[in-house]
Amino acid sequence: MATAEVFGHRLEIRFDSGEVAGALGDSVTVLPLMIAIGALTDASLGLVLLGFAVFQAVWGLHYGLPMSVEPMKALAGLAIAGTLGYGELVAAGLLAGVVLLVAGTTGLVGRVADLVGRPVVRGVQFAVALLLLVAGLELAAGAPLVAAAGVAVAGFAALVDRRAPAPAVLLAGMLAALWAVGGTPTAALPAVPPSLSALPEPTLTSDALTGLAGQLAMTVGNAAVATALLVDDLYGRDVSPDALARSMGTTNLLAVPLGGVPMCHGSGGLAGKHAFGARTAGANLVLAGLYAVAALVAGLWTAFPMAVLGVLLVLVAAHLGRVALESVASPAEAVVVVGTGVTALLADVGLAFLLAAAGHAAYERVRGRAAGA
Repeated sequence: MATAEVFGHRLEIRFDSGEVAGALGDSVTVLPLMIAIGALTDASLGLVLLGFAVFQAVWGLHYGLPMSVEPMKALAGLAIAGTLGYGELVAAGLLAGVVLLVAGTTGLVGRVADLVGRPVVRGVQFAVALLLLVAGLELAAGAPLVAAAGVAVAGFAALVDRRAPAPAVLLAGMLAALWAVGGTPTAALPAVPPSLSALPEPTLTSDALTGLAGQLAMTVGNAAVATALLVDDLYGRDVSPDALARSMGTTNLLAVPLGGVPMCHGSGGLAGKHAFGARTAGANLVLAGLYAVAALVAGLWTAFPMAVLGVLLVLVAAHLGRVALESVASPAEAVVVVGTGVTALLADVGLAFLLAAAGHAAYERVRGRAAGA
């Protein structure tokens, strides 16, 4: 165990098997989304990976914890599904950064979370799961035999360990990509925009705004409030939802203009790192190193078989959907969660979020009146 003074406070940093396992476990759900964004949008995968490398290290050291740094899944899912173009993703990410920084600075995060309600947040999460499921199935349908091989790998891995399918499929896809590039990927630094004119250009549209609305619901509930509670439960530390909102806002305002994608502190990533054994910022530093190396060989990821990526997205969708449904506590909540997902699939996430929020608020008012009668 190493002890260092970083950002004005002393940290204990370990690099044992638990930290490495926590880092690898977290990467299994994040990497497929990054690869899909790099393959299906105009984003530079090298810059996307580099952004995650930088902020894994920054926030791990700042909080002194294996703090999660993940893609904003609602926006990522919409981009992967083709609902948002890259310019719209950039615009939504920048606006998310502004809103989160202002909300965190003014102490609005807790009040917004109470207003939205947990079933609405889980409904948006379930909607993202359905969008990723459809996108994954469409990719898999492009090469059914390759997808079948990926499913077979997942099935055999599940017989060994229920947590193994996604890592096994990811490894199989990497081996296939290595074979496609001749076994030796070429290392190269990601192309940083040489001037302001070459920076990603935001495109503000109604789709970007509605996607942002759904994402902010998830971010406030799942990446600010829920993560703050988990930090206290798992690590005995007091980190406020407002502090998390400020760090997420800062991340997006710095990363997105330079080619990164919208990022957040997801509670699922924090819980996953803990489950695999991560207890210090060492896991984040390991991940930062892995993502930096991955950024250097971004060409390898472009050779990743799309049908295998489809299988990975289906596995990620299944995980997200399961988490969303496991939190359902009543039939009324189930209607909100499933209804939000179906509405998002048939219309869009923003409309689904607004209808779910209005419906949930009306239900709570009726239930409150009935309880007081």
